[in-house]
Amino acid sequence: MCRIAIFLKAEVESLLSRSSSEFVTISDSSLQERDDHCRRGNEERKQRYPSEQEHRRERSGDRDRHRDHSDRRKNPNERPGVRGHERERDVQNIREQQAEREFYNERRREHRQNNEGSGVDQNPELGHSDNKPKEKASVNKEKPSFELSGALLEDTNTFRGVVIKYSEPPEARIPKKRWRLYPFKNDEFLPVMYIHRQSAYLLGRHRRIADIPIDHPSCSKQHAVFQYRLVEYTRADGTVGRRVRPYIIDLGSGNGTFLNNQRIEPQRYYELKEKDVLKFGFSSREYVLLHESSDKSEANTKDDDDEEEKEEESDS
Repeated sequence: MCRIAIFLKAEVESLLSRSSSEFVTISDSSLQERDDHCRRGNEERKQRYPSEQEHRRERSGDRDRHRDHSDRRKNPNERPGVRGHERERDVQNIREQQAEREFYNERRREHRQNNEGSGVDQNPELGHSDNKPKEKASVNKEKPSFELSGALLEDTNTFRGVVIKYSEPPEARIPKKRWRLYPFKNDEFLPVMYIHRQSAYLLGRHRRIADIPIDHPSCSKQHAVFQYRLVEYTRADGTVGRRVRPYIIDLGSGNGTFLNNQRIEPQRYYELKEKDVLKFGFSSREYVLLHESSDKSEANTKDDDDEEEKEEESDS
């Protein structure tokens, strides 16, 4: 038993000594590996550090360049790298330009006032006067006309919501003689038109305002006017009298008005006589002008004119 115990003790001691030596060996190797790992990490870090610094410097340089580029886009006249001083100088230049502009404007106003007061033509830009004599005005100047132009009546002379192109003259009168229009279409006789109840009759295609409608498409909406006027005339004994006579005036129609197959000028009065024939545009209708005493003798007609003249003078 003693021998067995001694043998086991010896084996245990040998195992313990061997395991301790192995533990020391393992611990030494692990420490060496850790030191090697740390050394390699430091070396790698040292190698990476310069590249990271360069990368950071490049990024900061890119940001600066981008900022400079954006500043140049906002202020294209500003040079890169020079901001504060240039901006102050630009502001100062603008103020000086504004002051100079105001000074020159004030000088121009003074020159203009002097020109208006003295009547001398001066050039405010150059600062010298132009003393050249002006051309003499022509002696035969057209005298001003103070007659009524009818421009104000263009908007006020309305009938049934339509602006009338024509306004009656001051000498417009209602006739005493009973004038009539006898229309003919080719050989066909149409109803008689009695035209002695008004001082004027509007002829045209606009049935809303026309006194005598003309439905032919070649006629204008306001084609012509049949107007009675009180005019002066010379009697056989040389004295001057007044009587009411019929007139026709074309209102600027497109296809014209014809008196005895002759086209008349627009905007002009034409005196009508008994048995005159009127045509409008390309219409085939003819209008013959007669009155109630057309079949009487010339003496009776003369008496009627004298009576009409006396009545008009008494009315006026």
